[in-house]
Amino acid sequence: MKSSSFSKPGLCHNVPEWNRNNQQLSTTAQHEQQVSTTVRQEGKCQRNKIECQTTFDESCTSGRLRERVWDLARWKEVLESCAQKVDEEMQALTLSKEQSEHALAATVTPLEVSTECLTLRDGRRGMERVVDPVDEELRKEVVLIERVQGVLQQHIDKALEQLGVLQEIRHQLTSDLQNKMEALDIDMTCLSLTTLSPTISLKPNPTRIPSGSSTPQEWLEFSHSNVSCAHNAMQKSQQLREETSLSRAQLQNEMEAQCRATEFTLRKRNHDEKQARDELQWQIKTTEDEMSEMEAHILGLEADLQAKTFPLMLAHTRLEKRTARPGMDLCRDEVQRGLVDEVQQLEASILVLKKKLSEAQHTLQKLMRHHSQMLQDFSRKQEALSLEQRSMDTRKRLTQNLSSNKSPMQCVQLANSSGRSNLQFLTQ
Repeated sequence: MKSSSFSKPGLCHNVPEWNRNNQQLSTTAQHEQQVSTTVRQEGKCQRNKIECQTTFDESCTSGRLRERVWDLARWKEVLESCAQKVDEEMQALTLSKEQSEHALAATVTPLEVSTECLTLRDGRRGMERVVDPVDEELRKEVVLIERVQGVLQQHIDKALEQLGVLQEIRHQLTSDLQNKMEALDIDMTCLSLTTLSPTISLKPNPTRIPSGSSTPQEWLEFSHSNVSCAHNAMQKSQQLREETSLSRAQLQNEMEAQCRATEFTLRKRNHDEKQARDELQWQIKTTEDEMSEMEAHILGLEADLQAKTFPLMLAHTRLEKRTARPGMDLCRDEVQRGLVDEVQQLEASILVLKKKLSEAQHTLQKLMRHHSQMLQDFSRKQEALSLEQRSMDTRKRLTQNLSSNKSPMQCVQLANSSGRSNLQFLTQ
């Protein structure tokens, strides 16, 4: 029974094999321990390196964020200052435009006055309707005022166009400034975050490049371009205001000089017409006196002519009676010759008187015709003087208009692109 339960042992190893196995196990253990130690040391070194790198990277990122925040804050101040200057320039340009509009409106009355004066003077009649220096100065004044209106309208159009440019630039500055403020708020929030902040978490694909991203150079050039465009537009606007102001002053001086020249010629013409009227009035009075004397002279000639009829009748009668003398008594004696001479002398005298009477009557008719012409001309001169006086009274409106233009202008505040006169941005 004992022999049947015995089992044959397996393959046995000898002692050297056993020793080699033990040696191998010990060597392997030492190797693995050394590898493990090396791995531990390398891992610890890598952990320390990673920790230092992480801390350094976080510190560098925070430093770059602080620099970025400083850049954003600096550009925010630059954009705010530039936007404020644009607002001030827009208000100044608006004031300049309103002054030009006021100056343009002020030319309406002078143009109406000049046109009305020309219309009044067209009512002159006869020889009084002459193209005199007053007409020339009035027409020059009308042409000047129309030219002034055209120049002022051009300035107003340019100011409106430049205001549109400034509005657009103001809108760009506002948009850029708002973006800078939002970016500043975001970067300041990022700068305030730490590893202990409760709002931090892992995000899906955080290293992606957002669409529409720009390079730092593009970002810098964009703001530089906005500020540069704003400065160029403000410089152009300032130059436009200076040109407009100088042009308004020059045009005003030209209009005032032309107005003085017109009024001088009008006063001189009025003086000349008064002198001509007074001279004509004196000539009318003198002619009337001469007509009265001529009428008396004609009456005297007619009386003398009538008076010579009776002596002639007497001489004729005597001569006729003496023809009845008889015989030798019908002689041509001294009486006969005297009577013949008397008749001839009387007839000659009558002819002379008749001729003088005809000349006197003809002269009186000429005096009467010329007197009538002078009366008509005097009436026209009176009418022309009345029109000149009405023209001078009409031009008094220019003085009233000038005094009213000296009242202070009300400055209208201009709203910018957002509807407010001065935008203020509040940082969060």
